[in-house]
Amino acid sequence: MTQTARVPRPRRALAEPAPPSESAAGIPDVVRRRLSPLALDPYAWPAALFVTLLAGLLRLHNLAKPPGKMFDETYYATDAHWLWEKGFEWNEKDNTTGYVVHPPLGKWIIGLGEQVFGYNELGWRISAAVFGTVSVLMLTRIAMRMFGSLVLGCAAGLLMAFDGMHFVLSRVAMLDIFLMFFILAAFGALVLDRDQRRTRWLRFLADGGDPRSRGRGSRPPRAVPWWRLAAALLFGCALAVKWSALAFAPVFVLLVLWWEVGARRSVGVRHPIRDTILDETGWLLAGLPLTAGVYLASWTGWLSTDGGYARHFLRDSGQDEPGFWGALRNLAHYHELAYGSHQAITEAHAYQSVGEWAPIQWLLLGRPVLFYRSGDPVCGADQCNADVLLLGTPLLWWAFIPALLAAIWFGVARRDWRAGAVLAMTAAALVPWFFFPARTMFYFYALPAEPFLILAVVFVLGAAMTPPPGRPADPDRQLFGAVMAGVFVLLVAVVFAYYHPLYTGESLPYEDWGRRILLGNLWT
Repeated sequence: MTQTARVPRPRRALAEPAPPSESAAGIPDVVRRRLSPLALDPYAWPAALFVTLLAGLLRLHNLAKPPGKMFDETYYATDAHWLWEKGFEWNEKDNTTGYVVHPPLGKWIIGLGEQVFGYNELGWRISAAVFGTVSVLMLTRIAMRMFGSLVLGCAAGLLMAFDGMHFVLSRVAMLDIFLMFFILAAFGALVLDRDQRRTRWLRFLADGGDPRSRGRGSRPPRAVPWWRLAAALLFGCALAVKWSALAFAPVFVLLVLWWEVGARRSVGVRHPIRDTILDETGWLLAGLPLTAGVYLASWTGWLSTDGGYARHFLRDSGQDEPGFWGALRNLAHYHELAYGSHQAITEAHAYQSVGEWAPIQWLLLGRPVLFYRSGDPVCGADQCNADVLLLGTPLLWWAFIPALLAAIWFGVARRDWRAGAVLAMTAAALVPWFFFPARTMFYFYALPAEPFLILAVVFVLGAAMTPPPGRPADPDRQLFGAVMAGVFVLLVAVVFAYYHPLYTGESLPYEDWGRRILLGNLWT
């Protein structure tokens, strides 16, 4: 038997589904296309790891500089230290129990680095650097799975690696990088759950199943949605870092229901909405105790010791405190106090964002946050400036608003689930802040939106490369789009390199520093 030579096919920016097996030959092409996960390049993992290595080297280099505690490291690095020492926060100045308003998981993670490397700059920053680096890997892999493209996946990872905001928050002991990490991880788990559930439907059809029949025979056999349950655990972790993660809960639920209804419609189920509610509500409810359990576990130090703030509120106020249930009631009282404190955060701050339009200001880079400044004359000039400025890479961030508008256009025109998912997650990260105009807000509150803003950019780049589904590929369009994506990533990298001294506290001559301050007093 002779063997014909295989001609390699060009890679698509938005890949087509993997070829069907022989058992699936009777399934209509449109159904197979909607249910099949996008094929991944065999070099996907090596490419993703290379992007991650680059991001890690950038974030770990000179991590202990500048010296001392920057901005809110004063609180979080200190609280993390005492959590591991006592099990609860401690006020060093007054030598009393510390009262804080954020849950403890992020501080436990910061403290882990302090336990390994000591109570010093490297110790309290290393955890953020590790989580920031791994988040680049996650975004790269999520983009590869969503778009089925090595090029677009690597573009997403590189854009995050070269973003100044992500870079700075990966090098400082604050909570936001951990919040973003767990939100992104939960979203990635739901994307994997979507692929897994649709693969089950495809297998059901290939095995001769009839989705238009009635009863249990009209759907695949029951199976535990492990990735969905993993998402519930990861969401609990996000909630145990900051309560602002709550805004993502309804979006996660809506994504699951939307994707399940879509799968059932694709295969021709008689009542896709009704069946989705009946089949999936139980699993969604099963996620609640997982989320609550993880959140409660993060308070183990407070619950298992006696010195935490309000730990014995009932006893101290003359009420009965019945063991475990009394501890939970005390914890509930603590949460009431913390909620009230959050409501009262209205004091003016030099680097706060402006009122009700703060989320728009974040996207326009209207008010970055200065973490560190030194004017010591060590740059060789008469006047020097050394800053650590929390500022997103300008070219990237100023592309976000047009990318969101284009994602809406392409998403509606092509009915693309990826645009809907990215826009919904972005809305969950930004829209709630419009309802708290009196609260003191800062630019770093936008970090949970950043991976989804990058995915919006990548989605638009991919849409520019490829025709709508069902139309033949255009090699010239694909080549032009790939070049355009490569040029954009390269330009973002160049701008990042230009601003790198402002992200790392490098001392610059005043004239060089001033050339980088594009928006004048808004950036100083």
